[in-house]
Amino acid sequence: MNSEKIQQLIDYEEIRNLRTLYSHYLDSNNIANLDQIFSADAVVEVTVGKMQGIAEIQAGLQDAFALFDRDHRGHYPFMHVIANHWIQLTGPDRAEGRCYLVDFETASKPDPNPLLLLGLYHDEYQRIDGQWRITRTALQVVWPQSPEPEA
Repeated sequence: MNSEKIQQLIDYEEIRNLRTLYSHYLDSNNIANLDQIFSADAVVEVTVGKMQGIAEIQAGLQDAFALFDRDHRGHYPFMHVIANHWIQLTGPDRAEGRCYLVDFETASKPDPNPLLLLGLYHDEYQRIDGQWRITRTALQVVWPQSPEPEA
């Protein structure tokens, strides 16, 4: 195996790890660590709205965490399960990707169904100072809402 192919595999794994760490940091209420996932000027579009820049992302996701932490446990009011990660390198320091999201609620609620939503993350990545970061992400909810038709 040549060194270019080995580097490509390393890049894929580092990028895949970003999404996994994102889930762990968000779900466990380690919101401050999201600066290790997103670039300083990243754009995040999820169910709670559009956020730009790491400070806005951290504040917005902290608010979302508080909203779902109905039992005031301080951790794991939801669990984000990431699957079917597809990554395409688009340049030496850029990539794009998609992955599935299965989002469960673990906090008490009237409805015993723990499934919150099924979605698809659309991500853009960039290597910045030698580290991969998410620069843009948009969550497309496919259940319980229907996706918007693609143009």
